[in-house]
Amino acid sequence: MLFIQNNACNARKYVLALSLFAGSMGLGSTAAMAADASGSYQQERAACLSGQTQQDRATCLQEAGAARGEAKRGNLNDGAASYQQNAQTRCNALPPADRDACMRRMQGQGTVSGSVDGGGVYRETTTIVPAPATSPQY
Repeated sequence: MLFIQNNACNARKYVLALSLFAGSMGLGSTAAMAADASGSYQQERAACLSGQTQQDRATCLQEAGAARGEAKRGNLNDGAASYQQNAQTRCNALPPADRDACMRRMQGQGTVSGSVDGGGVYRETTTIVPAPATSPQY
């Protein structure tokens, strides 16, 4: 930014204007987060009231309200990063020979069957391992 006059008054006005602009940007993102939390809450609440969840109505409404509160505070994320971290942690618990196949399954390779509602999701990959070479027996 080029100042035509170099005096303290103009510099302070510039800093004040920049501060107000930056502050308004923060308020806008906070308002957007609150609006998004409210919209998500309305959808979750409607699902609770219509019986589309696996929880009883009171528990469902309580969970939806708690999630809205956490979203307004900015404590909820999109889940993708934590999902990836969770998958990495689960796969790291396996023996080294099985970790790579586990991560491939978690990244969507192979086949997936089952459902959470049905008790679990089964992920399967097939790895072809050639038999060890043996000398012919005569």
